[in-house]
Parts: sequence; C-alpha cells; structure tokens
Amino acid sequence: MMVDKDGDVTVTNDGATILSMMDVDHQIAKLMVELAKSQDDEIGDGTTGVVVLAGALLEEAEQLLDRGIHPIRIADGYEQAARIAIDYLDEISDSVLVDVQYTEPLIQTAKTTLGSKVVNSCHRQMAEIAVDAILTVADMQRRDVDFELIKVEGKVGGRLEDTKLIKGVIVDKDFSHPQMPKEVQDARIAILTCPFEPPKPKTKHKLDVTSVEDYKALQKYEKEKFEEMIKQIKETGANLAICQWGFDDEANHLLLQNDLPAVRWVGGPEIELIAIATGGRIVPRFSELTAEKLGFAGIVKEISFGTTKDKMLVIEQCKNSRAVTIFIRGGNKMIIEEAKRSLHDALCVIRNLIRDNRVVYGGGAAEIACALAVSQAADKCPTLEQYAMRAFADALEVIPMALAENSGMNPIQTMSEVRARQVKDKNPALGIDCMHKGTNDMKQQHVIETLIGKKQQISLATQMVRMILKIDDIRKPGESEE
Repeated sequence: MMVDKDGDVTVTNDGATILSMMDVDHQIAKLMVELAKSQDDEIGDGTTGVVVLAGALLEEAEQLLDRGIHPIRIADGYEQAARIAIDYLDEISDSVLVDVQYTEPLIQTAKTTLGSKVVNSCHRQMAEIAVDAILTVADMQRRDVDFELIKVEGKVGGRLEDTKLIKGVIVDKDFSHPQMPKEVQDARIAILTCPFEPPKPKTKHKLDVTSVEDYKALQKYEKEKFEEMIKQIKETGANLAICQWGFDDEANHLLLQNDLPAVRWVGGPEIELIAIATGGRIVPRFSELTAEKLGFAGIVKEISFGTTKDKMLVIEQCKNSRAVTIFIRGGNKMIIEEAKRSLHDALCVIRNLIRDNRVVYGGGAAEIACALAVSQAADKCPTLEQYAMRAFADALEVIPMALAENSGMNPIQTMSEVRARQVKDKNPALGIDCMHKGTNDMKQQHVIETLIGKKQQISLATQMVRMILKIDDIRKPGESEE
C-alpha cells in the first residue's frame, strides 16, 4: 500500500509500480527502479522477479568480495553464468501453439501472470478477456500487436466480474443535447476537429455594433452559417457528428432540430481510435466533408450506470473490428487501477507469446533448473570465476525460496526437496507447489511463463549487477576531499 505526498492511496502488487512510486534517495537503489522500469517497458511482466534476482546477486557478490575476490572477476563469473543459464533456458523451453481457434495455452499463460495479482479471484475471466483482445487486434503476418488499438477504460461501480470486452470504442461522453436519441442504428459518423461556431479572424479582433439592424444582420449571418454547417454534414449522409471541440448553444439546438445527434469535447486519442475503428477520416474543415470520409458503425448507444447518472457512449459493430476496449468495473478506484495494471501485464505476456511462442515453466521451476545447470558448469571451471558462478546459482534459488515462503511452506526444506527431485527425474518442469495442489509438476498445474520474459530477467539483472560491481567510488557534489 503506497501513500503519496498528497495522501492518495495506491494498493498494488506490481513491482514496477511500487518502485516507481517509492521515494528513493540511494544511488544504487535508483538503478534498481530503472531496472524494474526497463523490464516493464520491454516485457511488461516479471518486474518483481528481476529486482529480487538483482538484489540476491549483489548480496552474494558482497560475500565474495569479503573473501578477497576482485570485483572484475566476480563480474566475469556472473556473465559466464548468465550465458549458461540463458542457453539452458533455450534447451528446456517448450513451444506453445498460438492459434486463434484454440486459445487454451494462451489463457493458461495469462492466468499465471494474473495469479499473483489482486484480481486473481476472477483471473480466468480476465485472462480470457486479455487473450480475446490481443487476438482481435494482432497482426498475425507481422507477428506483432499494436497496443494503441486496445483501450482500457474503468468505471467505479459493479463488480470485477462485470468486466467485459467491447469490440468497439467506449467514450466517456454523452450526446450533447438531452433530447437527442439515445441510440443510433447504422451510424454514419462525421468525425470533425473544427468547432461548431461562427468563423472568427485568428488575430485579436473587435466588432462595433452601433445599430439594431447591424446586430440583427450579425445574428442572421451566424444562423445562416450554422445552417450551412449542418447542411454540409447532412448532405454527406451522416447521421451522427463527433466533434473534438464544443458547440454553441444555438448550434446544439439546430442540431437537435435537424435530427443530427452529436457528441462534443471528444479528446484527441479517442477521436483517433474512433476513426480507426469506424474506418472514417478526421475532417478539419466543414468544406472538406465528403461521403467517403464518413465512418461506419452498426450501433452507437448511450449506456448509463446505476444511480449515479453517469453516461458513456459505446460504438459497436464497427467496420474495422480491430479496435477494442476493455471495460473494467470494480468496487472502488484502487481496485480498478490495480486491474488495469494487471491486465496490462497479461496483455504484454500474450503479445510476447505471439512474437515468440516458446515458454518455460513457472513456480520457480526454470530458476531451479538454471541454478543446477550453472552449478554443474561451475564445477568444470578451472579459474577463480567458479566461485562467482556458484554464487549466481545460489542467487537464482532465491526466487523459488521466496515463492515457497509466500505460500506458507518451509522455504529451505521445500527448496531442497524440489531440487533433489529435479536432479533425480531430470524434469526441468518441477517447481514449488504454491497452490497446494499435490503435484510439483508445473506442466500439469499449467503454470507457464514466456521464454523471452525469463531470458530478459536474467540478462537485465546480470548487466546491472556487473555495472554496480565496477563502481569503485561515489562522488557527490558538495563533498570535501577527505
């Protein structure tokens, strides 16, 4: 639970969020925050693991330094060990079928990611939503996913179970006039970025009205301008206007009279998303509006929530179904924010699977297997680096031990049992049985992690620790030379 200086409370389980909100003064600790951030940016998941691993490596390095081993030799040993661990991960990885029809393996992987988060009460449903969203927008030829097309909206109220995926766009706005129809079927949408106002010169201007006739002429001119604007929209065949700016009250009234429902003050990113979803073009001037530039949607309707009179617009059945919105409901703002972060992690993991469909098994299984591989290699290393490699293997085992401890088991005993079984059965999928299901085989428990995520964790943590080991002095401004 993080409380910032304004007193806002954030409850989260996401490593990167916790670290980025912490007020860190220590120089090395700041590097740790950067480390979690880079893992979050690149992979999206495994932020806590990478920090735990880096911390364990530094702790082991301290003991080696006390024995009198030179920091450069430790850094080299870590580098060799990391290379062995990453190569071994490639060997033990399995590949997963990424198929739009058969999504079960993807859902299992997403469930692993969501298992440690606050939303794990309905993580099956969240995982399905995440997989569905990614597969809708994924570009299977390029094997990539554009996250711009997935918008995550939250609204307080309801339960987490009410979260749903909408194949379309949700805009947190309502129709500009209360008497406009609440639903538009077969909408032909004019997407405008020009205001519904009479034209004014760009520079500062002043208009002196001296007589009643002048005033009436001005009023008439304004009215004609509005009518012309509305006529231009109507002529293209549009039956819904979405505008980035506001309307004059008079324009609003005229829009209602002409049966042209409209939405005003729609923000920039949302306008772009609507344009992508409906296949429309964003029009900067009324004179440029043509029928080809309209967007199409099967239905645009206003939905209201509970008793709060909150209204939102849903644009569904779009021409281009590749823009989706995940709509999260929850009891309070904190839960919704946390659900957004958790879903972001799940979306990232599925995207990584589409990029590279190889996986390793979670629950500490991959770490134990790598630790065994590294310590075997250390025995064959004739130089001083073998101490550093053994230390690397010990550091890798910190993650499964933390898992065992968090699941209420005796960490050292559990760890040694699983390690012995891995050596005996030569099965790298044996991990910590966190859920007390009675089997250590993570393949049967469907605890799956992406291979690129694990490789990134090990290489990022090692790189950072090597960098820290090579620091021999810290200079701060304002410090006098002793």
